[in-house]
Amino acid sequence: MSRAGLHLSGVACARGGRLLFHGVDLAMEPGGSALLKGPNGIGKSSLMRICAGLLRATAGTVDRHGRIALADERLALDMEQPLEAALRFWTRLDAAASDALDAAMAAMALEPLRQVPVRMLSTGQRKRAALARVIASGAPIWLLDEPGNGLDEAALDLLGTAVAGHLAKGGIVVAASHQPLPLATPVIVAIQDHAWAEEEA
Repeated sequence: MSRAGLHLSGVACARGGRLLFHGVDLAMEPGGSALLKGPNGIGKSSLMRICAGLLRATAGTVDRHGRIALADERLALDMEQPLEAALRFWTRLDAAASDALDAAMAAMALEPLRQVPVRMLSTGQRKRAALARVIASGAPIWLLDEPGNGLDEAALDLLGTAVAGHLAKGGIVVAASHQPLPLATPVIVAIQDHAWAEEEA
């Protein structure tokens, strides 16, 4: 895995004329993890998209070193395709290793569902499929937006194992979650409501 890095300095985000957050700093090096925390609507998903390069920061700078894979509420899989074929589309696009998809499906216990159309998967199975897409990508930087939603305890354990393995190989994981996640000693990024912060100042 190539050396990875993700650095944010003074990042701010405004949506619809409203400042969601400002002054976010983050320095992630190989093997590091971070957990974004804050109430609903504070902008955690927007910050994830800024990290991924899908949304421009209103202020501040973002430096990325290494490819990024994002798992958020968008499944990004062809609903009519069998699961394996839908995931294979992304591994080809990512130029992933030939055995990457098999390993990712095994990591998320998806082998029995290879030929099941994506539209027939349950909520938890779809979440595991989204995570398998990230795992198979070979990207050194994983951005996981509410990755535990819809997962049972066994699936959370699978996620924890996959994350631990990725970090051990020098990868980076940034996650946003309202629930406990299997991240060992992550950097905590607490995003405060801007309006509340201004009133308290």
